[in-house]
Amino acid sequence: MTTLISSPELAGLLDRLFAQASAADEETQLAVADFSDEQQARLMRSKTDYRALYGRLNNVPLAVSRETGALLYMLARGARARNIVEFGTSFGISTLHLAAALRDNGGGRLITSEFEPSKVARARDNLAAGGVDDLVEIREGDALKTLRTDLPDTIDLVLLDGAKALYPDILDLVERRLKPGAFVIADNADHSPDYLARVRSPASGYLSVPFGEDVELSMRLG
Repeated sequence: MTTLISSPELAGLLDRLFAQASAADEETQLAVADFSDEQQARLMRSKTDYRALYGRLNNVPLAVSRETGALLYMLARGARARNIVEFGTSFGISTLHLAAALRDNGGGRLITSEFEPSKVARARDNLAAGGVDDLVEIREGDALKTLRTDLPDTIDLVLLDGAKALYPDILDLVERRLKPGAFVIADNADHSPDYLARVRSPASGYLSVPFGEDVELSMRLG
């Protein structure tokens, strides 16, 4: 069973969402046009000021690429994932791919966190339209709080795609629950040098490699 491509509702929805994300490129650029490259880089790497950047992007889908979406589905299916944690829901494009994998794995639980209320509402609508909302729990608010409690005892896969400076902190919250062989996928990881240094260290307990454009793929070794 391959819900990702065999469900006309989900496949059509993803086509529309990817088209919307592509069409929003100009809007995304205009939203931060008054920030210099240096200011944008500083905000991306700040643990306190990132809201000034992301607050301007609350109406645009900060989506994974179509290729990364397919990768997420493949990794979750290959790992026979039943418990998934996602940091950064946005409009739910990555969430749809992961939830489709859970459906095809026979069920499970996907916990995802998003601090923009307008994006939470749109993600809920998209998950319902895709027929996978029964598998997903969206936690609205600061992920450092929403992902601190009530997580599964074991986690099979983690997607990091929120504020980049928080990647190490989110990993701290879930790390002890990662089962051996669990995957951690970090999108736009180049904006989080501390995270990359951590997962690439030989002593970190991870095997980690760059995968595709700006994606870091890591596997928990023990």
